[in-house]
Amino acid sequence: MTQEEPVWPHEFGVVIPDDEYNQTLMKNVHPPLWVNPAPSGKYNLVVIGAGTAGLVTASIAAALGAKVAMIERHLMGGDCLNVGCVPSKGIIRASRVWSDIRNAGEFGVSALEAVRYDFGTVMERMRRVRARISHVDSADRYRKMGVDLFIGEGRFTGPSQIEVAGVPLHFLQAAICTGARAAAPKIPGLKEAGYLTNETLFNLTQLPQRMAVIGGGPIGCEMAQCFARFGSDVALFEQGGHLLPREDTDAARIVQAQMMKEGVFIIFESKIIGITLRGGKKVIQYRENGEMKTSEVDEILVGIGRAPNVEGLGLETVGVEYDAKGVKVNDKLQTTRSNIYAAGDVCFPYKFTHTADATAQIVIQNALFPHPFGLGYATTDSLVIPWCTYTDPEIASVGINGVEASRRGVETFTYPLNEVDRAILNGQEEGFARIHVQRGTDTILGATIVAAHAGELISPFTLAMRKGLGLGEIAGTIIPYPTQAEVVKKVANAWRKSALTERKKKLLRRWFAFRR
Repeated sequence: MTQEEPVWPHEFGVVIPDDEYNQTLMKNVHPPLWVNPAPSGKYNLVVIGAGTAGLVTASIAAALGAKVAMIERHLMGGDCLNVGCVPSKGIIRASRVWSDIRNAGEFGVSALEAVRYDFGTVMERMRRVRARISHVDSADRYRKMGVDLFIGEGRFTGPSQIEVAGVPLHFLQAAICTGARAAAPKIPGLKEAGYLTNETLFNLTQLPQRMAVIGGGPIGCEMAQCFARFGSDVALFEQGGHLLPREDTDAARIVQAQMMKEGVFIIFESKIIGITLRGGKKVIQYRENGEMKTSEVDEILVGIGRAPNVEGLGLETVGVEYDAKGVKVNDKLQTTRSNIYAAGDVCFPYKFTHTADATAQIVIQNALFPHPFGLGYATTDSLVIPWCTYTDPEIASVGINGVEASRRGVETFTYPLNEVDRAILNGQEEGFARIHVQRGTDTILGATIVAAHAGELISPFTLAMRKGLGLGEIAGTIIPYPTQAEVVKKVANAWRKSALTERKKKLLRRWFAFRR
């Protein structure tokens, strides 16, 4: 799907609504009276971008004693703090409370007709919590760390020079950490009708009565379910045949069924032809199974993916190659200019906050401690990357998925959540744990968990894969009863039982018979 040109959701220095919480946010992450410092000679490292990758790179480098400058043109904290992980999980938490209240009768709570639901309060709480967290990424905190922070547009003007606000900064090494932005499809009339992305969704103060969501990936699914729980009539448009195409089909179908149960109207194999405005409403014309249909909504949320922020950096000037996927790097995160590195969403295919953090640490090791005089090279090949979609239930995965497991002919073991006592007691028994194991061994190649708190449960498999621990180590670990985490051990036990072959059973029977 082709994409529109970049659209920046805010005027620099402005986040709406302009209430006390967003004012606190701005004082922290884009201080209105900030004065850039005078450059102080050549820097060991200049970092462009103060999202997760940039912040981690700058803070570690400064802590190690390097002379560091960081450049940010918009909001420190990047997407994660301002328009991503923090605000989205804030409102997802609220939507789960709303859902729990509606289903409270099962747990003996009645007389709910007096309950008042207030979407404005939900969004106000999100802004309050975001403002509270923002001090961690604040300009003042990084200044106190010893980082020279420059607010403005950074642009390479030479192989060892970046200009910001008309001032040149000279460096030995540089790191491009400019992140990515929400991508938008080229649908006739979309731009004119107006639409939301994750970068503007959290500005809402009133609940849309009817909302369309374009894209059945993680962002689309999370927000579609969330707003349906708040009471919006949500229609989700997906080009494919099921949601969350990156996940195992049966995992995605559990989430899909729950979303539909909660009122999300999902339109598969759909193609949007155009969008028009009619009486203040947005009218979507689309084709479903060859039939033309229309849907009228108040708001449209686009959630089709991310586009790297590579424009305006002067990369051509210094010979740093890039394409539509981002800055080109090798496994050491080195660009085509040897003293310039990149980390995070601008260069890495896994666009998560935790991978931005991990890639930043690789850049630190390689840029500041070059082999052979330092610690040795770090590479992205060593990373074991989990991910989670925060629907209800959540889907968390690490390593290979079911499709790859089938192709490679490995062993797969699945244990259903409805046989885990705590899941049954909690009324959260839709889901499973699944592991993929190298045939004839206990080597873990991948895992998927579908559960209410799957993101909290995937880490034992990630750790085991990272440290080369076999599934036998997990099977031998004591896990508190009753917890949902028991599913981790139970799926490991499913593997252990399979290792007890008929031949082994026969030998054991002979042994016990001899002992009698």
